[in-house]
Amino acid sequence: MADETQSHKDGHSHELQAGTQAEQQALRIGGLSRTMPRDFTISLNTKGGTDQQLLNPGTQRRQSMRGFEEQYVDIIDYIVRITHRIWEEKDIGYIYDTYRHNSRVTDDYGLQYGRDKIVADTIHTVNAFPDIRLYADEIVWAGDDQVGFFTSHRTMIIGHNTGYSRYGPPTGKKIVVWCIANCTALENEIFEEWVLYNNSSMLAQLGFDLRANAREMGNQAKLDGLQDPRFGEAERLPGQGKPPHLPSKRSDGFDVEDFIRRAYHYIWNWRMLGKVDDAYASQLRFHGPTNRTYYGRGAYKSFILSMLAMFSDGMLEIDDMYWMGNEREGFLTSVRWHFVGTHRGMGVYGVPTGRQISMWGITQHRILSGAITEEWMLFNEFEVMQQIYRD
Repeated sequence: MADETQSHKDGHSHELQAGTQAEQQALRIGGLSRTMPRDFTISLNTKGGTDQQLLNPGTQRRQSMRGFEEQYVDIIDYIVRITHRIWEEKDIGYIYDTYRHNSRVTDDYGLQYGRDKIVADTIHTVNAFPDIRLYADEIVWAGDDQVGFFTSHRTMIIGHNTGYSRYGPPTGKKIVVWCIANCTALENEIFEEWVLYNNSSMLAQLGFDLRANAREMGNQAKLDGLQDPRFGEAERLPGQGKPPHLPSKRSDGFDVEDFIRRAYHYIWNWRMLGKVDDAYASQLRFHGPTNRTYYGRGAYKSFILSMLAMFSDGMLEIDDMYWMGNEREGFLTSVRWHFVGTHRGMGVYGVPTGRQISMWGITQHRILSGAITEEWMLFNEFEVMQQIYRD
């Protein structure tokens, strides 16, 4: 079983403890501790790829998995094989065995509650893309079989639109779209999931007009005053003050969570883009929604500037994060975050509308030698466009 460590959820830094692998740091989640793998013993790469894992998953347990079906040898095996069985083998009813009856799934369209809704949505998508294939690119995981396994599954989706979808009749066109799904599972059942598909890219590949579709679907939402996301203001500053500073670092050495929290807070909330040079490698590769692909820190700074120019009062908060790895081999992280702001500046979303938007996203990082070398960011861009373009 992989060596593991833990961290505090609220503290922006942690005291590293020396000694055996049983000595851990503490991250509190609902009063329970969550462990972080300190190496890549249990990882997607060690399995030689998804196809090798599906052909020869093994039979011996590689970690404790109380309550999970005996066929699964570890949490990576569980995620890859249930995804394959449900989506590619089309055993959609297997969702009844692998999702809790009151599962909560949050996606681009909001909260989907209950297992039956997940079954219905899966049938809808597979019907729209009957030859759908899902290729796992990365799975970041943490936790255990006591508090739950937390997984961040980055996947490439390929298929042809030969069936009806929520967007209209079949187009016959091929899509290549990636997504990130963050799940929490206990005793063979996923009970919470945050999933983002690169929907804006998919719609563009299908030949749709993004702005027209966003306006149409935004108007269909029919929000009343109590549900209007434009209400209030983005609370980034305490009155006329300045953004708060984070507490001083409390430990020596490289602290993954402290590193990420400081980078996000000072780059996005303090607008100190010079911090990009401290946190990111010069050869940074960035992959973002709607097929944004950048190389280097300069292009990444321009992307952040474009977002802050459109949403000048924007505020970013980290909702959850976990990671795996160590200083020698590097780290893989998963960060779920939320951003609110008011559309007051020019940019890719057109003339300012003055509307407040709510954006949430999931970002995975690869960290080597104390710097982010690659970043995969998805946020609900098509839903943000609906908030902006609706009448």
